[in-house]
Formats: sequence, C-alpha cells, structure tokens
Amino acid sequence: MKRVVVTGMSGITSLGSDWDSIEANFSANRSGIRRMDEWDRFSELNTRLAGPVDNFEVPAHWTRKQLRSMGRVSRLVVAASEQALRDAGLLNDPIIRDGRMGTACGSSTGSTEEIKAFGNMLLNSVADGLNANSYVRMMPHTTAANISIFFGLTGRLIPTSSACTSGSQGIGYAYEAIKFGRLPMMLAGGGEELCPTEAMVFDALYATSLKNDAPHTSPRPYDSGRDGLVIGEGAGMLVLEELEHALARGARIHAEIVGFGSNADGAHSTRPEQVTMRRAMELALEDAGLPTAAIGYVNGHGTATEQGDIAETLATSELFGARMPISSQKSFLGHTLGACGALESWFSIEMLKRDRYIHTLNLDAVDPQCGELDYLKGEPRVMSHEYVMNNNFAFGGVNTSLIFRRWA
Repeated sequence: MKRVVVTGMSGITSLGSDWDSIEANFSANRSGIRRMDEWDRFSELNTRLAGPVDNFEVPAHWTRKQLRSMGRVSRLVVAASEQALRDAGLLNDPIIRDGRMGTACGSSTGSTEEIKAFGNMLLNSVADGLNANSYVRMMPHTTAANISIFFGLTGRLIPTSSACTSGSQGIGYAYEAIKFGRLPMMLAGGGEELCPTEAMVFDALYATSLKNDAPHTSPRPYDSGRDGLVIGEGAGMLVLEELEHALARGARIHAEIVGFGSNADGAHSTRPEQVTMRRAMELALEDAGLPTAAIGYVNGHGTATEQGDIAETLATSELFGARMPISSQKSFLGHTLGACGALESWFSIEMLKRDRYIHTLNLDAVDPQCGELDYLKGEPRVMSHEYVMNNNFAFGGVNTSLIFRRWA
C-alpha cells in the first residue's frame, strides 16, 4: 500500500480564494450570505438567501477555445485546479501530462444554462442557444472532463457526481487510486455553480432558511433557532501525491490522507440515517488503523436542517463521546453542494496545520435534540491535534468520511 499526501490546495468561495482571506473573514464573523434580489421573479421560491461568488473572473490567459466547453461550474473547478497545481509546484511541469496524473471531481449537476437550453428545445421545439459544446457543459462529468482536457491529464478520470459528497468522494477515490498503486498523482475535489433551481430543490422539502431580511443570521447549523439551509457556490481542489513521488521531487507536503470511508444508507433518498453515518466514520477509522481517541476534531457536515443536524451529531457523539470538538463552515458560506466536501477538506488541513479551528457562525444555543459534543462557537479555538476528520452526507443516502494527519 502506498502512502498518500496532499501537496497542493486551493478553492474559490464567497469569502475569498486564498486561506488568509477566508480565515480573516471567518475570524471576523463575516458571512458570505446575501439576499438574492435577482430571485424575486420566482414567485413560488420562498428563500432569497444564497452565498454566491460575486467577484469570480476567468483568468486573462485562458483562450476562447479553452473556454467554449466550460460552463460556470467547470470554470470554477479549473481555476481552483490551476491554483492547486501552482501551490504544488506542478503547474508547468510536463510530468502531469505523461499519464502519471489523473483527476477525480464532481458536482451535483452540470451547468444549468445548458440544461435550460435543452429544456427549451423540448418545450418549444426550437434549438436556440444550443451548439456543439452544449452537452459538454451540461454533462454530469463536465468538471472532471474539463480539468483533464485543460491540463492535458491522461491518467484516470473519475467522475463523482453525488450531490453533497461529490467533492469528498473525489478526494476519497483519488486517495484510493494512489494508495493501491494505480498512479502517483491525482487532482481531486468538486464544485458547484449557483442556480435558483438548486434552492428550489430544498424549498420544495421545506428545508431552506427564510431569514430573507437578515441574511447574516443564517444558516445556523446545530442551533435550536435554525430554520433551514442556505445554498452557496464555489470549488475546492487538492493535489494528491504518492509519498515517495512527492519526496523525490522535493515537494512541500501539507498533510497526509490516512483514511477514507464511504457507504450508503440504503433506506431513503433524503432522510439521513444515523447508523450508516456512524458506520462511514468507522470505515475511515478502520482504513486508517486508528482508534476513536486519535481523532482530535470533526469537521461536521452541518447543513442547518433539523433531520441532518440531529442524525449527524448523534452518530458522531455515539462514536466519539461528548469530548469531541465539532464545527461547520457552512455557517459562513452556505451549503456549496458538490464543492463542500473538497472545501471543507481544505479548511480541515489548514486548521490542522495552524492549530486554529474555526467555529460555527450563528450557533448561540445548541439544539437539545443534537448529540452531546464540544461545539465550537463564538470564536476560533486554538488546539493542537495529529488527526482530524471531515464528514459529508448527501441525498441518495451517500456518506463519506476522510481522515487527515498532520505532517511534521
């Protein structure tokens, strides 16, 4: 078995595209959530809250030819990939194009502008707005394919379109590909572009926050006063590398991935299951060969939905006990869906490296129905740990758990 390390990291969020900017906003209790006045035309959509990336611009050196196959979600993940490769010192290195590097990436859906154009064809029998690249921008594996094409990666391509676990499965499957010796390097993560249809998915389930006139007070993961989730957008990408390969080229190592667990609830498409959530964490611990006492912090999924918060925290408390520190960065950014598992993995590694753990924003009074845990609230906490866990859970009953180890 090969050891797998993280040598590059990056992401794009509503609060910035580098850790220093994002962490400064976290520490100042600044939220990336705003009222979406542009959604007022959707009279049947109740929520008006989201966490958009308002200032994203395509890099000036990208060509028109490169851009034509990329919708917004692909542009976000390719931009994050470019930054992660630069961080790893691999951006212009020919070794990424000789078959040694692959990609594992996903999103909840492809770009919805193209879905709208195809829907217009079915509804109105016209092909306005459709062209040779429309399907490529819409297809479920558009993010992974566009990353591979943009950088000339000819290793494995693993699409992970599994809603809220797209990013974490991308990292987990990339880790396994390297661990089992299939190739030495992978670009892994996920992304999501903001669309009112995604807000409507949760609106129809009565699961969205309606604090439309107080956007910075929501979402409220684990809080007794929460009223639902808020959708966000962004992208997160990691460069994973086989340890000996990284050492041989003198790479800087951010952390080691030591465990990955993934399973399915096999019960209900939208209701989370406490038993299988716990089992996913146990699978990650078994993969890492670690006891529960080794984990110092859990980065929770924390969507601010009642069923999700309760099931997740009960499962976590059952496994680790009340001593376990836990928090959720979705309180600052909203639920970035396909991006969240990758962004929260990036955040977990940064917190592990710096011994400073971000709290849950808007968490004033923990819901008594949630599991007994050490909830981080109010301000970041200084702690030093060797191992941290990042958990994500998705519609369809998909559960993931990743364990990262501090690199000395």
